[in-house]
Amino acid sequence: MPSLSGKTGLIVGIANKRSISWAIAQAAAREGARLALTYQGERLEENVRELAATLPDPLILPLDVTDDGQLDRVFEEIEQKLGALDFVVHGAAFASREDLANPFVQTSRDGFKLAMDVSAFSLIALARRAMPLMEKRGGGSILTLTYLGSERVFETYRVMGVAKSALEATVRYLASDLGPKNIRVNAISAGPIKTLAAAGIPGFTNILQVYRDRAPLRRTVETSDVADAAIFLLSDASRAVTAEVMMVDAGFHAIGL
Repeated sequence: MPSLSGKTGLIVGIANKRSISWAIAQAAAREGARLALTYQGERLEENVRELAATLPDPLILPLDVTDDGQLDRVFEEIEQKLGALDFVVHGAAFASREDLANPFVQTSRDGFKLAMDVSAFSLIALARRAMPLMEKRGGGSILTLTYLGSERVFETYRVMGVAKSALEATVRYLASDLGPKNIRVNAISAGPIKTLAAAGIPGFTNILQVYRDRAPLRRTVETSDVADAAIFLLSDASRAVTAEVMMVDAGFHAIGL
């Protein structure tokens, strides 16, 4: 496994022990990284603090990715207490329950804006603030999480599929902008995993079964599968990889009818 020894990272998007972001945090700490973790609102603070207690001395900060003031404060705290950044993991995504439950054509204007803001624009907001802290290190790695619903229609994924499509385009444009600074930007497209976010997608259990039946590996993926791939993309082992969407879905994306 590539090492993250001596590196510092920010991980956004932990909700509970089933979060992909949490699996990445555990793997990054195991490989030697010093971490800053964020939580969104008081409802999730207790979960994140309880999980963080199992890691070596993480920095824990509140963050609503739609609040520029909070974004600024997070990076000010990181600069003061960690000095610089080597990597950022962006695991923030949200769409309203109503917009996931109704046909896509019924997507509300406010719901569309919210899904795009939280799930796509927030990557730009994080990257802009992380850039000067990564320049101190001579470069860095930014990683986000996406899903195949960005490319193909999964009827119950609805507005989130459009937001993930925007997110993947954002990865490419950020990679172009930040590449001259030796900052890499990539995404992992994970297969369906039983996370808190997935609980809001109608028919999610059926999607899991389709993957078990049709994926070349005849299984779904675990958060640990995604975390191990993430360590590669966050480490120097992937130093020539950027603007990439890495598929970690047991091969399902390759299958047609």
